[in-house]
Amino acid sequence: MNITVYLGSSFGKDGKYRREAERLGTWIGENGHRLIYGGSRVGLMGVLSTAVLGAGGHVIGVEPEFFVKNALQNEEIDELIVTKDMRERKGKMIELGDAFIAFPGGTGTLEEIAEVMEMTTLARIEEGKEGGIDSPCIFYNLDGYYDHIRAFLSQMVEAGFLEEHRLGGVYFAESIEEIEQILTSGS
Repeated sequence: MNITVYLGSSFGKDGKYRREAERLGTWIGENGHRLIYGGSRVGLMGVLSTAVLGAGGHVIGVEPEFFVKNALQNEEIDELIVTKDMRERKGKMIELGDAFIAFPGGTGTLEEIAEVMEMTTLARIEEGKEGGIDSPCIFYNLDGYYDHIRAFLSQMVEAGFLEEHRLGGVYFAESIEEIEQILTSGS
């Protein structure tokens, strides 16, 4: 399975993010999955990709030209796809992914997973799936990191701006074990 992971290019203030990114990468590699990610060698992105490689996994990075010009790419990964800009990068990462995970990160992580979430909810429109993707969109809710996003989605439903059934492909996982359960059972 190609697992697209969105996460920070910094480490965050708490060492738990680095440790858990390493655990997630090891799990991806040991289970024969392929990592699709932003291609960087810095921050949690570097930790994740290095862990996947260390566990014998395959890593594809997708990075815009201007990041490559600044030498931010991880030279150790199996494949680096260079895009002209961030918009093309996002599209390629979605195209390659079978499942999508938002690890704790910043505004870039939020922006990228929001696009995936919208495409996932579009797939649940009764008239058809045009423009949508029928893939799991998982928020890795490590220590409640994404609790406010979950509450905001509930508020959208309560206010009548989002039909609850359209969130059927959006998940909040508290652990790697829950991520594994979602990916193997689809629930």
